[in-house]
Amino acid sequence: MAKKFPMALLLVSIFLHSLLVKGESSLAPALYVFGDSLSDSGNNNLLQTKAKVNYKPYGVDFPSGATGRFTNGKTMVDFIAQSLGLPFIPAYSGFSTTEKNNTTSGVNYASGAAGILPETGTAMGEILCLDKQIDYFKETIRKHLSRIYSKPLDRAKHLSKSIFYIAIGSNDYINNYLKPERYGTSKGYTPQQFADLLVHRLRQHIRKLYSLGARKFVVFNIGRLGCVPAIVNTANPKPSTPCVEDVNNLVKLYNTKLPSMIKKLDKTLSGSTFVRGDAYNMGKNSSEAGFTAAQTVCCKVNADTGQCRQDSTPCKNRTQVLFWDAYHPTEIANHVAASDCYSGPSACVPMNIKQLAQYSSKMCLS
Repeated sequence: MAKKFPMALLLVSIFLHSLLVKGESSLAPALYVFGDSLSDSGNNNLLQTKAKVNYKPYGVDFPSGATGRFTNGKTMVDFIAQSLGLPFIPAYSGFSTTEKNNTTSGVNYASGAAGILPETGTAMGEILCLDKQIDYFKETIRKHLSRIYSKPLDRAKHLSKSIFYIAIGSNDYINNYLKPERYGTSKGYTPQQFADLLVHRLRQHIRKLYSLGARKFVVFNIGRLGCVPAIVNTANPKPSTPCVEDVNNLVKLYNTKLPSMIKKLDKTLSGSTFVRGDAYNMGKNSSEAGFTAAQTVCCKVNADTGQCRQDSTPCKNRTQVLFWDAYHPTEIANHVAASDCYSGPSACVPMNIKQLAQYSSKMCLS
């Protein structure tokens, strides 16, 4: 976020943007979302888990209030869907069978606390790990898309032109590797080995999505977890720098390995196109983007979960604060990040999401 966004203009742009996309034809037929709480739009609402936020003050700035989104308003996925000319992408678990049978604009399978590894986040309760999310996508094809697109070729065209958004991996550190009292990964794997494990598993998941018909991928690395308020505030000893750099260095090991993995998949999976999202650097220049309180938490949080206390009163300067609760960004931060990746020159490479949506490959159905 190298550019400075005046907050008043940014708010106006959000309002005007929401009006414009209503009549705009979509650039992609659908958006299929896989990830964690940064993308969850309500999948955890019906699960027995502590990672659940379908209560106030969550959603205070969202049109329909608290929906299960881990922020005060729209997520990054919401803004990208709008930019593509799509409606908000519905959460799979809150959708009726009838609705699933009539939905062609995509599905959101993301689950708060989920990770690449199946055991990640399970100490919080039930979650939809990435394996399960992909199983639900497979079910979507078999039970629902097959009704809408009865001809296999039509179904293949729909999937090949759709965008597959994958933003996951943070919890494999926050809710796994960095919690040795609950998980054994830090004892069984060196930091390098753990990064290798995550990249290897993610590669397997992407290949599975490809085998199911996915062709256009947006895959994000992991953000600066060492700068998250929950990590900074619980660090012992307290860091002398704004962030816990030891944690950021763990993340860097994974982020360094991700580009080569994506590049190999791009070459070996015929007809595929990959965009790599740089979540690690999206919040680097938050002060330049107009956030005057980069690490201030907007709501009063519960000590055990880092989530907002139910019915608490959030801060009023939500357009100037980067973090909503102890882990998740505010709507305004999500908007800036989404704008960077959707139409910017550097946050998503080698092309942005708008270019990916417009990109057509002669081999897209191979």
